[in-house]
Amino acid sequence: MRALTARSARQRHGRFLAEGPQAVREAVAAGAALELYATPEATDRYPEIVRDASKAWTVTDEVLAAMSDTVTPQGLVAVCPTTTADLDDVLAGRPRLVAVLDRVRDPGNAGTVLRAADAAGADAVVLTASSVDVFNPKCVRSTAGSLFHLPVVVGRSLQDVVEGLQRSGSTVLAADGTGELDLDDLADEAARGEVRAVDLRRRTAWVFGNEAAGLDDAGRSLADAVVRVPLHGRAESLNLATAAVVCLYASARAHRAGTPASTSGRTSPTV
Repeated sequence: MRALTARSARQRHGRFLAEGPQAVREAVAAGAALELYATPEATDRYPEIVRDASKAWTVTDEVLAAMSDTVTPQGLVAVCPTTTADLDDVLAGRPRLVAVLDRVRDPGNAGTVLRAADAAGADAVVLTASSVDVFNPKCVRSTAGSLFHLPVVVGRSLQDVVEGLQRSGSTVLAADGTGELDLDDLADEAARGEVRAVDLRRRTAWVFGNEAAGLDDAGRSLADAVVRVPLHGRAESLNLATAAVVCLYASARAHRAGTPASTSGRTSPTV
């Protein structure tokens, strides 16, 4: 089990570890906990989690510490399958909101974006082949259980993902500080019910790039439009996870406002 903290072992065995009460609770609820290991203290504190697990064993604190990736484990570790979604299946469901991560390398950032996408009501998250392993222990912890709530697609190129989303009728927006469109303007237009070429009320996929370099020219050119999050203060920029939260919630709010009359197909954006 300790070996599952390494990517090579996760790929070889098709298993990963979920640690802590929140992640393990959601894994058990989703039927994804193949095995559950709990200390006596955790068993007393979280009896419902242990009770609902299909297979559960009590272990000492020392044994759990040897299994766990964390310095101070919280008494619960579950072994789960590295199950991911198929892009074509996701697109067949005509998702309204998708988060795409391209060349995102920090597992904490990736997990936080996945958690934000879940909270915003996104239908799926995609991590391109050049992004971090979503089953990295730090990434799993950062999702706070959201990894078990929505489809996650991995291993595809950004071009394949974007072209698939566009064929299925989604508008693909690249989030980048150099964007020609302002997110506040798009949100205001959606709130007023104005039908524009880029309308946040339509089915939308947001693409977020590398933490340091952002999206490269090729990535930006694939999108239907590049959108910037406005900076009203003196901060130079927003980090990846914060920018993703702002963009995803702007779309979620627009979706609550209603669907524009014309939603068939995509249109080229006009600035």
